[in-house]
Amino acid sequence: MKKIAVVGPIPRDTIKTHKKETIKKYGCVTHPTIALGKLMEGDGTVYPISHIHKIDESAILELFKDYSAIDTSGISSEQNSGTVIFLDFVDQNNRMEKQTAFMSPILPKDVEKFLNVDAFVFVPISDFEIPLETLKYIKNNSNAKIIFDAHGPTTCVTVNGDRLRRFWIEIEQWLPYIDVLKMNLEESQCCWFNNEYELDGMESYDESKHDHLDGLADFVLKNKTHDLYVTLDADGCNHYTLNDNNEVVKTFIKSMRMEHVIDTTGCGDSFAGGLAYGLSYYEDTKTAGQFANILGAFRTQGKTFEVFKNKEVTYNTLKGYYGDN
Repeated sequence: MKKIAVVGPIPRDTIKTHKKETIKKYGCVTHPTIALGKLMEGDGTVYPISHIHKIDESAILELFKDYSAIDTSGISSEQNSGTVIFLDFVDQNNRMEKQTAFMSPILPKDVEKFLNVDAFVFVPISDFEIPLETLKYIKNNSNAKIIFDAHGPTTCVTVNGDRLRRFWIEIEQWLPYIDVLKMNLEESQCCWFNNEYELDGMESYDESKHDHLDGLADFVLKNKTHDLYVTLDADGCNHYTLNDNNEVVKTFIKSMRMEHVIDTTGCGDSFAGGLAYGLSYYEDTKTAGQFANILGAFRTQGKTFEVFKNKEVTYNTLKGYYGDN
């Protein structure tokens, strides 16, 4: 029986989609938790770990109550410090973001009773939510695999509530305590930066820019992170690791394309959950990437958590699309 902890905020989200629909729901940790809850039913336990507002507690617990594989003992409203987010999508993948409430950080004391899990999946959405000391504590006291989403450390919140991209300047200090690092293309550009820029040489996200990825992968992997996954929006993802000669090996894993996309919120979180499932149950990095792509694709297909399927349906979907590759 496998055990997976999903760590991060459970924001009260208000989402205006690219089709101008408004959706209100709880996000982030809920996506991989419920996806894993369906996959692991009768075969494991998933533990969401989060701080939430007292006003949200009953509704959040209600979300999870029908899933026998979900144990909510890691969710706490004691500090009354949850997260509130407003998202306005300008197109299918890009959005304007505001944040008006801020989860208190997840500290070692919050994870200490879960050290016997097979994997910790960290899905922070802001740079203050998961301190480095928490990862160091797990590394020193647990054999669990640490899967970490770069969304958090590449995002800051201003005093006006604007959620903005930032360079992850301190990434080198974090890498030895991360086993599997996951990021999207925009986040990757926040992790690979010059020592100094000309004033007019600083650029925002460029979706056509991929030429930095090999250098970034070499840097990440040679600083003791074992695997790097970079998602490429609808195309799929690249997986990077080192071979026995200490050379970077890249594997492209194609996405499962969906004709109709309803809501992309939570796709990255769902992807991280798929990595945890594939690595915990199959111990194979390519299979993990395939499960991650499948869960990310499922997430786009509706406004509720009914988009996620049980183990049999998910596995058959994966095999039907990827075959034995």
